[in-house]
Amino acid sequence: MILIPQSTDAFAVMPGYLGKPKTFGAKIITVYPGNHGTEFDSHQGAVLLFDSENGSLSALLDATAITTIRTAAVSAVATRLLAREHASRLAIIGSGVQAGSHLAALRHVRSFQEVRVWSPRNAPAFAQKHGVKAVASAEQAARGADVVVVAASSTTPILEGHWLAPGTHVNAIGATRPNWRELDDQLVTTARVFVDSREAATRESGDVIAAKSEVTEIGAVVAGTAPGRRNEQEITLFKSVGVAVEDVAAAALVLRG
Repeated sequence: MILIPQSTDAFAVMPGYLGKPKTFGAKIITVYPGNHGTEFDSHQGAVLLFDSENGSLSALLDATAITTIRTAAVSAVATRLLAREHASRLAIIGSGVQAGSHLAALRHVRSFQEVRVWSPRNAPAFAQKHGVKAVASAEQAARGADVVVVAASSTTPILEGHWLAPGTHVNAIGATRPNWRELDDQLVTTARVFVDSREAATRESGDVIAAKSEVTEIGAVVAGTAPGRRNEQEITLFKSVGVAVEDVAAAALVLRG
């Protein structure tokens, strides 16, 4: 990754490989957080897949679409494994592309009777578009929720642990630099923390670094080699930094049709 000087912007090349079926490729992407609310997406670029037999380029896909889909899909897997079975109240902090994709994806794994959304901007428009309820603050969204999604591109804590009831599950997908945070100390130090990649999260995520605790890869829970939720009172946190193998897997699914 290259950080663009005197800005919060970045350029990254993310290679990945899948063993079965043998697939490899890379995502080449720019990350411009300031694009929120403009005509441009915050994540733009391309995902390239290559033929495993002869090395030729086999597909070129829009990275914005792939990133949108795979990020929400991984959070949905984490929610299926970690949220309480009868979770019925969803809070979304944020109103951008990822907020919408997470709402759609999480509805596949839990039946939500109430969805509340808060955002620094555009929450009423998001609520009207998706048929959910806009509220006046992040605290009002989070209190009493069974599942909370943080998708607001914040670089300072926007969700506080004392707002959460026992048994809440949190999906947090932003603040992917060591000096950025979207969760406060109380939340990251009291929750049981799950990540998509231990190596990446402990290096890149300010929230995971601040947790100062052992983290569990969600893949280990999928594989049955690590436990998921241990009791109804436990607060679980899935912190996603995004890894290239997710992009390659999603792009391969698109290519196979």
